[in-house]
Amino acid sequence: MREKEIAGELLSYIKKSASPYHAVLEGITMLDEAGFIELDFRKTFCLKAGGKYYTKPFGTTLFAFTIGNQVTNTQQFRLASAHTDHPCLHVKPTAELTSKGYLRVNTEIYGGPILNTWLDRPLSIAGRVALKSENPFAPETRVIRVDKPFLTIPNLAIHMNKEVNKGVELMRQTDMLPLMGVLNETLNEKSYFIEFLAKELSVEVSDILDFDLYVFCAEDGLLLGMNEEFIQSPRLDNLTSCHALLRGIIDGNREDGINVIGLFDNEEIGSETKQGADSALFSMFLEKIYQALGYDRAALNDSILSSFLISMDVAHALHPSKIDKYDPVNYALMNDGVVFKISGNQRYTFDTEAIASMVMLCDKYNIPYKKFVNHSDVIGGGTMGPIISSWLPMKTVDIGIPMLAMHSARELMGTKDQKALVDLATAFFME
Repeated sequence: MREKEIAGELLSYIKKSASPYHAVLEGITMLDEAGFIELDFRKTFCLKAGGKYYTKPFGTTLFAFTIGNQVTNTQQFRLASAHTDHPCLHVKPTAELTSKGYLRVNTEIYGGPILNTWLDRPLSIAGRVALKSENPFAPETRVIRVDKPFLTIPNLAIHMNKEVNKGVELMRQTDMLPLMGVLNETLNEKSYFIEFLAKELSVEVSDILDFDLYVFCAEDGLLLGMNEEFIQSPRLDNLTSCHALLRGIIDGNREDGINVIGLFDNEEIGSETKQGADSALFSMFLEKIYQALGYDRAALNDSILSSFLISMDVAHALHPSKIDKYDPVNYALMNDGVVFKISGNQRYTFDTEAIASMVMLCDKYNIPYKKFVNHSDVIGGGTMGPIISSWLPMKTVDIGIPMLAMHSARELMGTKDQKALVDLATAFFME
């Protein structure tokens, strides 16, 4: 596929993936169309050589895998991970907050967004709602996305804060509350949000037991730049990686060994959840595969030690106005291709042999790449790489595409880079 075609596919995937729940559902759609078979994570897997499968252990986590035609107890895993969540606002259980006739939505901050980038934008909500059912331990759940933007967070006029351009600290509890509407005679100021939600779901208010809802930026992504060399979009971190791994597992078919992708939730808040990377979930999943193939835990451990993991997340591109924030030589530009993220302190997981393998793979398939190291006085962010490799000790490398405005409501990347990321994911699962 050409760069613009892959960019268009990425933007379509992002538009449909307004929440981690939707990112998983859109991933399942791609896998279904490619002939993958769904497995129930709660049951024993039934597998065969040459099979293609996926399973959704939780609503925001997705695993997909392929089995080569040659199955042995010494085969190697090719594993790759990404995360489905992004920094945003999360709706609190009692969401109604009124002020002088204005209707607002009570929210908390999820992860580490750049708060002021969420102001003066069209916003909406997406996530999951739990409803009454006959079985108290099996409530009905529905995934919801309100397509029409109905929220915004307005800035205070400069006339009332003449120092605004010198920088203003936004208070999370008071300044980051989306405006929903104006009170009128038809609205109940104590239940307007839950009533709106019930109407969207076509249920009674009393049927709604709980919800997990996220405020998302409702603006579409687009190509920009003089020659459309950039992609600007919400949620590039980390749906770029989810898209690339889905394409890679679909298009890359090794004759032997097992290819696996794990799309986890909650990376932005530390991964310490049942659906996050810092849990026994991934290890349990691999053991279920080996048990279904007739092998024991000892054989699995042997395979793990000889396997390879890619932790795929975004990287920092050089900012033209803040060059002093970057290492003077180990930096990457947008459209430089895939970035190998290196940290001697293992905030990004790597080892020299793993980096060498990635370099040879890129050279073989003409995939552009750069090695990136943070400025020594700038800590930078973390990834799932160190977390997963502590559960599954194997050769590991952190890679991703370089981008600007990371954690903004709208982020920026190079158009060429998604093709490089897809090409590397495909080569990883094919070679």
